[in-house]
Amino acid sequence: MLFSPLTLGEIELPNRLVMAPLTRVRSGAEGIPGPLVVEHYRQRASLGLIVSEGTYPTPAGKSYPGQPGLVTEEQIAGWKKVTDAVHAEGGRMFAQVMHGGRVSHADITGGHEIVAPSAVAIDGEVRTPNGKKPYPVPRELSTDELPSVIQEIVTASRNAVEAGFDGVELHSANGYLLHEFLAPNTNVRTDSYGGSPENRARLVIETVNAVVEALGANRVGIRISPEHSVQGIAETDPADVRATYEVLVDTIASLNLAYLSILHHDPKGELVQDLRERFNGTFLVNTGFGEVTTLDEAVALVADGHADAVVVGRPAIANPDLARRWREGLPLNEPDPSTFYGEGAKGYTDYPFYAN
Repeated sequence: MLFSPLTLGEIELPNRLVMAPLTRVRSGAEGIPGPLVVEHYRQRASLGLIVSEGTYPTPAGKSYPGQPGLVTEEQIAGWKKVTDAVHAEGGRMFAQVMHGGRVSHADITGGHEIVAPSAVAIDGEVRTPNGKKPYPVPRELSTDELPSVIQEIVTASRNAVEAGFDGVELHSANGYLLHEFLAPNTNVRTDSYGGSPENRARLVIETVNAVVEALGANRVGIRISPEHSVQGIAETDPADVRATYEVLVDTIASLNLAYLSILHHDPKGELVQDLRERFNGTFLVNTGFGEVTTLDEAVALVADGHADAVVVGRPAIANPDLARRWREGLPLNEPDPSTFYGEGAKGYTDYPFYAN
């Protein structure tokens, strides 16, 4: 079943392999995807769905040097060349819209202030164009500012459609802004957006609704990562995690989104499968950063009914023709982690296709 078609929103996928959103930071200082980015995604068009790397909806939401944006006309035009190339190869592509929140530095955002749900810094260092620096203490967003944050994400989502994407994935995972609102250690607010699970889920729910109103539910997916304590996130209380994500999923389920994508170390476990049942729609799983997803694991997740499709990262980095290699049982290229982030074609567009 991994290689059978799947209807996702208004499009049909030829197989159930989804390319994970992968930070590759090759769009230069201005965040404009160029010919190298076009070629990278074009090569991988045979995967059922490509989800782009995280794209920032506002300069203040940029997390990494070289990260692409969906803000300026030049960025939109750059992405249009990407989506045109993917579609010409028969592929389908969603843009991941990602506000980085406190995962950034003013040296990265061009001097824009770093904002977050609360004034709680990440304990660690961030790579900036001027070397590694400590993460700054972010400024707590005021309640009055939150509609503007939502609108920036809506505008970027509209820009994604203008750029030719088939839809958008709202990034509410991995420690970035929307996830920061969900987690109790990064959201210590005392207003209606903090405290209880219902309040901490409020901004994510309002954002999803606003983007659905702008684009239509068939063009909108969401990515979450409950219990994925990265980048200073601490979701360590199982009861709180369950309560928070249940209220989120229960509330958005009626919207009939294109999909829910969950990154979790135990996709077959009770928490993930309970959220799947509550969502009652197209369901994608990603096993996370700990171990590389194998063919056998991907096949079993779909065949056993634990997911409708499987999101893969490192195998898709190293194998542009991964769908064919897995379908035909062909050997795989090994990814080179030293080239995951950086500049140039090495480790980006030079992985070979299988020779016939």
